[in-house]
Amino acid sequence: MKLILKFLKPHWKLCAATVLFLVIDVAGALYIPTLAAEILNEGTSGSDFSILLGTGIQMGIASLISGVCAITGGYTCAVLSARLGRDMREVVYKKSLKLSIYDFRQFGTASITTRTVSDVTTIQFAVTSCIQMILPVPVIFVLALALAFRLDVEMGFLLLGVVLVVLLLAFGIMKSAAPLFRKLQKLLDRMSTVLLENITGVRVVRAFNNEKREEARMAEAYSDYADTSIRANRRFANLDGLSFFCINFFVVVVYWLSGGRISAGHLQIGDITAVIEYAMMVLFFLMMAQMVILTLPRALECCERIREVLDCQPEIRDLVSEDPKEDPDNKEVLSFRDVSFRFADAEENTLHRLNFTCRRGETTAIIGGTGSGKSTIALLMLRFHDVTAGKICLNGTDIRRMTQKNLRDHIGYVQQKAWLFSGTIADNLRYSRPDATDEELMHAADVAQAGDFIRSLPDGLNSYVAQGGTNFSGGQKQRLSIARALVKKPELYIFDDSFSALDFKTDAALRKALASETEDAAVVIIAQRVSSIRHADQIIVIHEGEMAGIGTHDELMENCPVYREISDSQTKEA
Repeated sequence: MKLILKFLKPHWKLCAATVLFLVIDVAGALYIPTLAAEILNEGTSGSDFSILLGTGIQMGIASLISGVCAITGGYTCAVLSARLGRDMREVVYKKSLKLSIYDFRQFGTASITTRTVSDVTTIQFAVTSCIQMILPVPVIFVLALALAFRLDVEMGFLLLGVVLVVLLLAFGIMKSAAPLFRKLQKLLDRMSTVLLENITGVRVVRAFNNEKREEARMAEAYSDYADTSIRANRRFANLDGLSFFCINFFVVVVYWLSGGRISAGHLQIGDITAVIEYAMMVLFFLMMAQMVILTLPRALECCERIREVLDCQPEIRDLVSEDPKEDPDNKEVLSFRDVSFRFADAEENTLHRLNFTCRRGETTAIIGGTGSGKSTIALLMLRFHDVTAGKICLNGTDIRRMTQKNLRDHIGYVQQKAWLFSGTIADNLRYSRPDATDEELMHAADVAQAGDFIRSLPDGLNSYVAQGGTNFSGGQKQRLSIARALVKKPELYIFDDSFSALDFKTDAALRKALASETEDAAVVIIAQRVSSIRHADQIIVIHEGEMAGIGTHDELMENCPVYREISDSQTKEA
């Protein structure tokens, strides 16, 4: 609840206006039965027509004011709900961007998506329902009881008793339904996870003819959610039946008591009508409130899930801000100084005591077997993880003493799995530098060996790119990703196995073009193929998280058994 109040605080004026309109609406709605009772009493007692007309005009004015306030209050409530959802989604999205890879893994992609979209929608619905259905209840309850006691004390106590019974029933059912709604949110996460896996991995599913198996998994997830939802809805059905019973019981008792009280002159016919109208309104809003209250456990669970994201302290945080020392004469761009690293959930270090330097105008290559820790080194350079021991320096400054934005402004990164965003080719290439001209984009594309296929497209740089770049081949996506990094013109380029989808001819042409393009920057190439890195200025061999060798290709062939083994195995395969 504190979370919702925190987001509602900036919109307190809108909240106050909404509540005010609703109170006036409810007061007007309750005043109308009182006027109707007066007309009925005066009509049966033979009062003058002018008196009846005056009361009727009052009813019309009350109805008009109540209707206008109801419409205006509904509009302001909808605006308030929309702004609340917008603010919550923005905050959750911004926080998710700050989470490290490890943090994000704790929540899961499907869960973050569900929390940002579905959970916030549930909270919006709960807030709207509470304002429109629960907030009016105390007002109606107090006014209706006051009016009922004014007409007849015995009727007032009877109405009070029925209302208390309904409230106790609602409380008991809500308490039993709360665990079911918490379970529903977890089952919704499970459905989203299975569905996301099936959609993104549809090719693998079809390739192994596992459609039936995945259908069974999906059906199980759907069935679990449906069964739990039915159990929760059964509570609604029980509460509705009991509430209607209480209403009918009250009406029967009122009619039973009213006969004698009218004969005794304590009540008039219009008064009976007014009391029943008060009861109907009170019990109607109570029933509506009960339905909302039964959904509150689900909304509160959604609030808790949102709070978990917002309260999560990112593994990677900007603690101290220092600018890297810009010195064009300094050849050492990036250096690893006795660096060791261990994942948060691991028992042993993944990397052990790494020491090397990436210099301006030179290419540093990193090679090793699968699982040796090559890609982890790239993630450490970008500070997607923090080192466990030692330090990584950019231009002599520990990267932990820099803001993440400042650090990554100096780095151009091309990951192993190329990713493009929906839009145009130009949009994707400008992702690293929004002010780049078309000429700069085409120059970067030519260096990345993507210029020819871009020119062959009807719209050139304005050609459409589907989400993830699915309308391009793997090699085309990789070349566009490399061009995107080149547009940035950073101090340090990191190519994480970025040439794996390229044929040997394109690979060779690309490396030759890169040599002249990156003369003033340091280049790090993480590769599987020796042929891609044999001309690097220094090659670092990683074996089981440790440096097994460092030097040129010829030096390593002579002095490093691990590198020689990798080279020989690839030569034999070729």
